[in-house]
Amino acid sequence: MKSAKPKICVVGSLMTDLVFRVERLPQPGESMPGKEFGLFLGGKGFNQALACHRLGAEVTMVGRVGRDYFAGLFLQKLAEEGMRADFIFQDDEVGTGVACPIIDDSGQNAIIGIGRANMRIDLSQVEAAREEIESADVLMLQFEIPYPVSRRAAQIAKASGAIVLLDPAPIHNAGVLISEEVDFIVPNEIEARALAQSQPVELWAEAEVKAGRSGVVISLGAEGALVFDQQGRRQFPAFPVQPVDSTGAGDAFRAGLAVSLAEGKGIDQSVRFANACGALACTVLGAEPSMPRRDRVERFLREQEAA
Repeated sequence: MKSAKPKICVVGSLMTDLVFRVERLPQPGESMPGKEFGLFLGGKGFNQALACHRLGAEVTMVGRVGRDYFAGLFLQKLAEEGMRADFIFQDDEVGTGVACPIIDDSGQNAIIGIGRANMRIDLSQVEAAREEIESADVLMLQFEIPYPVSRRAAQIAKASGAIVLLDPAPIHNAGVLISEEVDFIVPNEIEARALAQSQPVELWAEAEVKAGRSGVVISLGAEGALVFDQQGRRQFPAFPVQPVDSTGAGDAFRAGLAVSLAEGKGIDQSVRFANACGALACTVLGAEPSMPRRDRVERFLREQEAA
């Protein structure tokens, strides 16, 4: 390991979440009353960076926001959490990204997002953060920023020996190219089916491992997680919780996986830790507030072992 704390670099998105709580998700063309509204900070990149920080990693976030009210909220939150903002670039022409999650009483959600400034991060900004990427134990990527930017970050990280972990979301079209530098592909069930296209997901995942990936980890929500690697296929059950909002659960899961791998732990132990992070995130409304802290995750795991 390159530092006392695991070091993680996240190159990704920052999105302001305008969250609506409803009894059930609306049908097309239907108007319905909501139950609650909240404004939260999110974006897959920001959520994963924040979660990694709360789990004890040294984190650098590389992203782009506008020069607006929402950008100020992000910069303020990073300062409050004790996180660096050196590589949060501001755009004078385009505003900060916005998403609208709609969450029903069961915790299920539907999300509409507009990337805005996230789509204007460029290769020069990745180069500006080169030293941070090169010194990372793990680089985390998603599909909420332009592909060439993610690819360049992956190339830099891979050349320095870092683990490259990709959350292939959102999936805009089936068969999307995943660069050879990616070590771990971590989709959810829907994304895995899109990546597999016409073939069974299991065959696709096995082929990725045979092609040289370290592993494919498919998050299954309440069903836990499915792992494919050189040791074969195995499933890890989810921890039982009463869900309130699943919006940030996937990001917490991926952060837990990244931090544990960065600490040098094996994939099985890392997935169990990730499952605990995802479960706890489901119990809190809003993505940013739901990202769990290390002591809470460790206490939760002890409680589960004692049960």
